[in-house]
Amino acid sequence: MTPLIYLPGMMCDARLFGPQVAALPGTVYSFGFDETSVQAMAEHLLAFAPERFALAGLSMGGIVAMEMLRQAPGRVAGLALLDTNPLAERDEIKARRGPQIEKVRAGKLAEVMRDEMKPNYLAQGPNRQAILDLCMDMAVCLGPKVFENQSIALRDRPDQTATLRAFTGPALVLCGREDALCPVARHALMHALMPQSTLTVIDGAGHLPTLEQPAQTTAALRAWLKETDHE
Repeated sequence: MTPLIYLPGMMCDARLFGPQVAALPGTVYSFGFDETSVQAMAEHLLAFAPERFALAGLSMGGIVAMEMLRQAPGRVAGLALLDTNPLAERDEIKARRGPQIEKVRAGKLAEVMRDEMKPNYLAQGPNRQAILDLCMDMAVCLGPKVFENQSIALRDRPDQTATLRAFTGPALVLCGREDALCPVARHALMHALMPQSTLTVIDGAGHLPTLEQPAQTTAALRAWLKETDHE
């Protein structure tokens, strides 16, 4: 069985993949405690990863996963990219990072998460508030330094379209249909770059389908892992 690594999104911890880890055991790797670039985060994780592994990353976790693939393509047996973006950050989003970091340095992490980030995360649904509360708790537990490090890394991240174009292994590209942060069009682009991939769009989910529609997300990951183990 190929070892499975999960990489969570910005200011999220292992709880982001709670339903998936329960069904498809793997290791959740966090990042951003010391590193301030996607390249350094990937290098650090690769130092601890098994020699060969399947890699599933959501949002920023997907961005770090793509950099791990770029640095060590022979070690990645399969790639699952969830609600993420292969492109460098747009200038208008870069411009928001500095003011957000300054607010967080001033002790306003919860305020930034509540007002500027969490409203963009989720589709409407009966569990929306509980998931938002979990997102806030994950962010507060990780703390302001991780927010700053991850923000800088996202701001300065490289374009990874060439990385994806070169990958020929089993791949899953998955997103929530109502994801406002990483829309379906970004995932159609990744699917086009990796024509061997499966593109799955989850109804009734926004940016965090692992929690919003866990059964459907887990089923898609399970099918991808079967390909990975039989590549």
